[in-house]
Amino acid sequence: MSKYGIPRTSKGLATLCAKLADDKLANDILIINLSSIEAAPADFFVICSGESDIQVEAIANHIDRTMKTMGLIRPKVEGMESKEWVLLDFFDVVVHVFKSDTRNYYKLEKLWGDGSFFELSSSGTLKKVTNNDLLSVIKDKVIN
Repeated sequence: MSKYGIPRTSKGLATLCAKLADDKLANDILIINLSSIEAAPADFFVICSGESDIQVEAIANHIDRTMKTMGLIRPKVEGMESKEWVLLDFFDVVVHVFKSDTRNYYKLEKLWGDGSFFELSSSGTLKKVTNNDLLSVIKDKVIN
């Protein structure tokens, strides 16, 4: 069983996925609330980076295995073959696990810049990130 509680909302699931990515030392974890964007493919995106194929795979597998252990819906997983951009689709929440260079190339944060951005606080709760603060969250200035 997971050390985290079972999520009851899409926001809770996104937060859980971010915490699980943090367990595997993912970099630059962001949660984007897209629920106010009519054409958005999900209510939340969780975006994070790994430095190697092994770390990207570990992050994605940890999230998938934890969902199975908790008896929650398993995501549709794509991209495990290349491990450049692994997508875990929970329908309302989509987790994007990138290698850093690939994340910098696609710039999802810029594409979905109309959403509300959050990061995990040290206590594990969500903390709003303003557009001015977004560059400090993304060390490599992904959104430029």
